[in-house]
Amino acid sequence: MNNDDQKLIEAIVAGMQEQKAQNIAIVDMTKLDAPCSYFVICEGNSSRQVESIADTMSDYVRKSIKQKPFAYDGYDNAEWIATDYGSVIVHIFKHETRQFYDIEHLWDDADIEYVPNQD
Repeated sequence: MNNDDQKLIEAIVAGMQEQKAQNIAIVDMTKLDAPCSYFVICEGNSSRQVESIADTMSDYVRKSIKQKPFAYDGYDNAEWIATDYGSVIVHIFKHETRQFYDIEHLWDDADIEYVPNQD
């Protein structure tokens, strides 16, 4: 992992943890033919929490490492908010929606690191 990606992922995870995001997974797709190098995936218990996680995470990234996303989508219903940072795409799900799509397992050959929940 290059230094820029590492700093970005650390800031994303820290921002997520500020809003009590659960089951954070970092999916390393650098060895695959994938649309980006990493996914960072987490979940919240409600649409309101999903939106709060997304807002706090992007604010944290912008303030700590001065990086803004290229695009984001999903605020309309806040079941699944995706934020594109180029080499890293962030997916913030409502628990049931994450279970349904199970995206980290669509990339079976990728390495997945799970971040312990903060209680």
